[in-house]
Amino acid sequence: MSAQVAERLAAVRERVAAACARAGRPVESVTLVAVSKLKPAALIREAYAAGQRDFGENYAQELRDKAAELADLEGLRWHAIGALQTNKVKYVARVAGAFHALDRLEVARELSKRREGAAPLPVYVEVNVGAEATKSGLAPAALGDFLAEARALPGLQVVGLMALPPPTEDEARARADFQSLRALAGAHGLPELSMGTTHDFEWAIEEGATVVRVGTALFGERELKPP
Repeated sequence: MSAQVAERLAAVRERVAAACARAGRPVESVTLVAVSKLKPAALIREAYAAGQRDFGENYAQELRDKAAELADLEGLRWHAIGALQTNKVKYVARVAGAFHALDRLEVARELSKRREGAAPLPVYVEVNVGAEATKSGLAPAALGDFLAEARALPGLQVVGLMALPPPTEDEARARADFQSLRALAGAHGLPELSMGTTHDFEWAIEEGATVVRVGTALFGERELKPP
């Protein structure tokens, strides 16, 4: 096993634990998802050997392929964390243990159909808390109607909200976005918050994140997606 992956994982876990301590929360209240998109399966095996079990993938077909290649790793949990097109749902519906980017009812209905006969899939509804024109996610004002329909679909369990606010060095701005998502989740009776990445996950934990998605701090700089 490469010492580098194990050492990085240990360092990130220490930072998660420290943020939990500052927030007065048990470390078990936060799930660390290792974002392994565009990284080789060998690195996932190394992280798994160091005790990591939750991994996040952005691209549906990559998730499908890695799940097949790493099917021997008992207890590994896949999180589909990227936007999903309706025609790609088939690749992840039976493989993912959670979906973090639900913002279209067409995708919700397709997931529901393809989960028939299986345990409900935990899903997080993506909210565009930063009101960015280029970002996916629901406007906060649209969340209530969306949840009413998504919660009625069999095969899905809406457990929380997800947001990917704009990267910023402004701690107050980042915290304000996380606080907005936490308030929305509370207003709609949702216990889970998927928020925080390599550059801001400690702030996110202090503001109530239950899932953080960390890639660069674990596996190094991201690769470019091949054309």
